[in-house]
Formats: sequence, C-alpha cells, structure tokens
Amino acid sequence: MMYQFIQDGGHYVISLNNHVSVMEALTAFCREQHILSGVIGGLGAVNEATFRYLDPATMKYVDKTFLEQMEITNLTGNISEKDGQPYLHVHITASRSDYSCVGGHLLDAKISGACELTVDAFPALHPGRRADEETGINLYRF
Repeated sequence: MMYQFIQDGGHYVISLNNHVSVMEALTAFCREQHILSGVIGGLGAVNEATFRYLDPATMKYVDKTFLEQMEITNLTGNISEKDGQPYLHVHITASRSDYSCVGGHLLDAKISGACELTVDAFPALHPGRRADEETGINLYRF
C-alpha cells in the first residue's frame, strides 16, 4: 500500500508512505476511489523532485530533477478526467536547506519523511482534458 486515508463524504485526508512516488500514489488513490474531479492540497518532504517547464518559444518541455532533501511548503493541484482515467495537474514549491525555494509543475517526487494531503472530490462535476494545439498543453474540456 502506498498510502492511508480517512474520509468524510467527498473530503479525504491522506498520508503517503515514505519513499513512494507522489504522482504514482495520488493517481492510484484517485483511481481506487473513483475520483475524476477535485482539488488537491498538501505538504511534506521529498529527497527527489522533477519539475517540468513548457518553453513557449520552442513549445518543448524542459525537465529538471533536484536530488536533495527539501520540504514541500505547498502542493496544490486539480483532478480531472482524460481518456476515462484520473488526470492530475500538480504544482509544488519546495524549500531547500539554504531556505531558497524551487518549484513549478510537478512531474514526480519521492517522499522522504512524510507527505500529508487533502483531496476534495467533486463527484457531480466532470471536467475533461483536451489537447490544445496553440498552447501545447491539455486544457479543461467542459
């Protein structure tokens, strides 16, 4: 198991296990709980994080991995549906040992210590995703 959780209606409090992938665990949680719409918030600690940046000049993604112990000072995101599966769009800000911060679109991160999250599901809403040619990203489809 990658996580534990408690639930009150559509509100979930989740603790990810140490050493797991944030995105793998969150995606599994949403799939197992049948959540296709909602918001995510959280904090914790990681020792590896990969961020993704879309360079609008080249329309190419640039990934950068940080291999160091960092505190997640903010994790925020949303859940929608793409091809019948949960689609997570997550950003984080992480504090380094010198108190500087790095952050952006989270491709993935590995927990090192703890990660405490909340998910608020919106079962009556069903925003999907569609590829947008102009921006090169998957935008909401209502």
